[in-house]
Amino acid sequence: MTPAARVQAAVEILDQVIDAARSGGAAADTLIARYFKDRRYAGSKDRRAVRDLVYRAIRRSAERPESGRAALIGLAHDDDALITLFDGSPHGPAPIASGEAGAEAGLVPQWLQGRLDPLVTADEWPALLERAPLDVRVNRLKGTVQDARSDFPEAAPLPHSPVGLRLPEGFAVEQTVGWASGLVEIQDEGSQLLSLACAARPGMTVVDLCAGAGGKTLALAADMANSGRIIAADVDRARLSRIAPRVERAGASIVEIRLLDPGKELEALGDLHGAADLVLIDAPCSGTGTWRRNPETRWRLTSKRLARLAATQAHLLDIGAALVRPGGHLVYAVCSLLAEEGRGQAEAFAARRSAFISERPAIEAGRPAGAGTVLTPGHDGTDGFFVARWRAP
Repeated sequence: MTPAARVQAAVEILDQVIDAARSGGAAADTLIARYFKDRRYAGSKDRRAVRDLVYRAIRRSAERPESGRAALIGLAHDDDALITLFDGSPHGPAPIASGEAGAEAGLVPQWLQGRLDPLVTADEWPALLERAPLDVRVNRLKGTVQDARSDFPEAAPLPHSPVGLRLPEGFAVEQTVGWASGLVEIQDEGSQLLSLACAARPGMTVVDLCAGAGGKTLALAADMANSGRIIAADVDRARLSRIAPRVERAGASIVEIRLLDPGKELEALGDLHGAADLVLIDAPCSGTGTWRRNPETRWRLTSKRLARLAATQAHLLDIGAALVRPGGHLVYAVCSLLAEEGRGQAEAFAARRSAFISERPAIEAGRPAGAGTVLTPGHDGTDGFFVARWRAP
């Protein structure tokens, strides 16, 4: 592909990303993979170059652009070398017309700026869109951090998590013996810290109420030394189906998987009513804390969707409260930096369940945010999270 053809390919992919953002379609990574699956002539250098252009354009625009061409023209206004590639050559983009506008640059969509947690000030916004590092959690059911350091000499210790390592960008973790054997799992340091904040111990009965694909379930199993019982539950059949092979690779034999019906969760968990030592709610959320991994999610979020998510979060907190035994613990987390999903939800829950006793999560990172703790890319170098912990009366 010529350099101009790469720009045109990025324009076409961005058109698909923008359409998917409007309609709730596939993620940018998926769309890029599909695009090149149908274009076998594109070499690895072409694919890398186009992917880089696509993500540079996505990260640059806080608001959803009108088109892929507008997104690339906006990027070209910051890069003179790109402007020259709008040359009308075969397979390249048409020249930029006089007065043709490009997408405006920005970090946080205007409608969300006032809804961020007060701790996430404007000087931290650039970090929200930086490239995320590649972190792995060491599975202590299979070995020690030192064992992993021997298998991964390229790795460095994490700043805050005692059970993780950081690998060079682009490192092919899933092609290593360490990953295949279950010694390491790809997991951001922030997620590792959330699991540690649960303080799970051997012999506990634990409910991971929004288990998803099981990342935190596996971390809890390691903290429990594979002794006790973990119920990994979720309403998403597709995500839940990914847990079983991960559990087998990790050597975690204490995990039970339960598919829940939305609105009828307590029926499927009736045997655990008032019986769980620990309930973790890693709730569905806006994902504003993971923009550095999925920057196009800024273009997907709407006020209506945010309201639905907030209602779901409150619903899940009430379910969790019903499952915790007297003296047990409830941990609520979201990968969001919006106040209404973090400290706002914690305050509302405390008002509804005033007998629950707030406890500061015991993690070596973050800043106090109301009844919980906020982790941010700018302050902690992790994905953005809010986490709160309560003890049941």
